[in-house]
Amino acid sequence: MSEEQIREELNKLPKSPGVYIMQDSKGGVLYVGKAVNLRNRVRSYFRISTKKTLKIRKMVSKIDHFDYILTDTELEALVLENNLIKEYSPKYNTLLKDDKTYPYIKVTMGDMYPRLVFSRSMKKDRSRYFGPYASAGSVNDMIEFLSKIYHIRTCNKALNGEKAVERPCLNYHMKQCDAPCMGGISPEEYGENVKKALVFLGGNYDPLLKEIESRMNEHAERLEFEEAAKYRELLRSAQNIAQKQKITDFDGENKDYIGIARNDRDVLIQVFFVREGKLIGREHFYMKGAVEESDEETITSFIKLYYAGTPFIPKDIFLPVQLEEAELLEKWLSEKRGGKVSLKAPVKGQKEKMLELAHQNALMLIKRDEEKHKNEEARTRGAVSELAGLLNIQKADRIESYDISNTQGFNSVGSMIVYEEGKPKKSDYRKFRLKTVEGPDDYASMYEVLYRRFSHGLSERAEEKETGFTVFPDLILMDGGLGQVHIAEKVLEELGVDIPVCGMVKDDRHRTRGLLFKEKEIPMDLHSECFKFVTRVQDEVHRFAIEYHRSLRTKAQVHSVLDDIPGIGPKRRKALMKHFDSIEALKNADAAQIAEVEDIPKNVADEIYKFFHKEE
Repeated sequence: MSEEQIREELNKLPKSPGVYIMQDSKGGVLYVGKAVNLRNRVRSYFRISTKKTLKIRKMVSKIDHFDYILTDTELEALVLENNLIKEYSPKYNTLLKDDKTYPYIKVTMGDMYPRLVFSRSMKKDRSRYFGPYASAGSVNDMIEFLSKIYHIRTCNKALNGEKAVERPCLNYHMKQCDAPCMGGISPEEYGENVKKALVFLGGNYDPLLKEIESRMNEHAERLEFEEAAKYRELLRSAQNIAQKQKITDFDGENKDYIGIARNDRDVLIQVFFVREGKLIGREHFYMKGAVEESDEETITSFIKLYYAGTPFIPKDIFLPVQLEEAELLEKWLSEKRGGKVSLKAPVKGQKEKMLELAHQNALMLIKRDEEKHKNEEARTRGAVSELAGLLNIQKADRIESYDISNTQGFNSVGSMIVYEEGKPKKSDYRKFRLKTVEGPDDYASMYEVLYRRFSHGLSERAEEKETGFTVFPDLILMDGGLGQVHIAEKVLEELGVDIPVCGMVKDDRHRTRGLLFKEKEIPMDLHSECFKFVTRVQDEVHRFAIEYHRSLRTKAQVHSVLDDIPGIGPKRRKALMKHFDSIEALKNADAAQIAEVEDIPKNVADEIYKFFHKEE
């Protein structure tokens, strides 16, 4: 779309609420936004006088056309914006780097005999939900513990108070269930156990701790040490669960506290979950594309993205900054929750201290990950830079490596692996089944693999295609000695391609020893990141070749004589072998007996009989 056409489209924009969708020349969605006034908001992107961040300037330079959807209210626009961002994940929108769902404990209060169930969604039903919890493991531990101590059933049978099965399950015999499926306990008695479990889930641990300790002491006094030991272990489990829940508030309300931290590369959001007045967990999120934004903009985006997907919304959400869209977001959150939600930015007191704690945790996490990033940089980009310096070449950002695998010279296959900036780029890995070489000739096999790879790449370049083959490497690492290096150099010379080729030399124990470049062996510091990187590449290319070769061998080995019969696939082959003990037994059967096999129609049975008796 030309500038003139864009101006015409801008003039057509209504002064109404809605959502706008910026697209590139290929129809890809660059950005999705909402506006209370579409004309003013969209036109601002194209005004020279409007101050824009680098990210937005880049986005605007790629806009070919835009679309928009009208809504009746700004709240409807907010909901639609969220849905479209989730659908398209636009490059220039601020996004959550992960899309997690959080575990809850669901108590099926609508059942006559309620259960404790692991759940990642919260529905408007008669069940009660507790959470979210920090991990799936903690939820499973809690369910297992409460089911044992209160004899809460773990089966999913529909029970109505009558006998539902002929015999109870193993849990009954282990004294972990009272067999409500057999009428072993009344709904009223069972309900009392569930109430006690609800008290514990609600954060009141003292009654259960006292009860377990009392039972443990009773068994010990009666010298029933095995039973006492069982309750001792239960007591430890209960104490462990209770200690993980740190009291942070005393009003018993549900709250989320949001902290934020940033550096030159990342923005991290930390959320503390307070349920029933206790801190039950925390979670952090990296925000993609938020480095140039203000804290207010990033937190606004986070609230839209996170609370659009989480099944539980607390009454109060505490923030480190005031939000311009607070009123609109509160209205949207309240509708989702089915009750009032407040966004608050406290400046003093206990709640401000909790926000500071969330901020400090976010800061700690981003610093920790920054250190990890530095170490990773040394392992990857640093190692590649060191390798380029060692070989005295300009760069080695993209490296390709090749290997040949065969079994005593047969079924030869070739593999190509790719590393970019020191990391494997598995989407560009390639496998080659040899077409022109027979027998154990690794040099000829390597020649074929390399010639096919680079001639294919040259032809696709000529056709202006964009594939993994059109991108050529800065360096080729050959898994072998001088002979393999010369083969690669010969192929490149024939095709007129100029790429440095380096061999990876192994010692007598088949371990990486050094590099072979320009007819000379280059020694390496065995403790350097460069040496470790070369070793990883050599191991990876070998692994990839062996894995491919093994898969071909496996496919060949599972081939059955039955596969040569028309109408026989894996399912029917399995049915035949299950019915007949052996191929010999199948061969001796007549067509009528074969047709008795499940999933074998008469015409296929006739084909099988003919196949085995065609020479008679």
